[in-house]
Amino acid sequence: MTNEIVELTLPSRIEAIAEATAAAAKIANRLGLSETAIYGVDLAVREAVTNAVVHGNQQDETKPVEITFINLAMSLVITVRDKGNGFDPTSVPDPTLSENLLNPTGRGLLFMRTFMDEVEWTAHPGGGTVVRMTKKL
Repeated sequence: MTNEIVELTLPSRIEAIAEATAAAAKIANRLGLSETAIYGVDLAVREAVTNAVVHGNQQDETKPVEITFINLAMSLVITVRDKGNGFDPTSVPDPTLSENLLNPTGRGLLFMRTFMDEVEWTAHPGGGTVVRMTKKL
């Protein structure tokens, strides 16, 4: 099952998060990932899509969230693109610092970085932000 590509274009609604995570779980299961790895992929996709819907596209249903899953034989690459104004991951306060421990938000980036092997954010030339997450198989 090398070089399989699955693409989703979802409206910027909270309900889209469940559809994205269901697709991620299905693909991760097919690839034979462990339950722990599947949980991590699910959580990373949940956080990335939530950020795209809520922060990037501000739940504007005219701005879709584009999600791509690519099986590259030895890794699963997941990209999530929003159509928002852009995002600088260095601007998010470290949620592990004592002054941020009680903040109800700000842990999504930490979760993505913890559960995936590689995570990077880039500005898309057509607007918005793309997060690219890689899980090695």
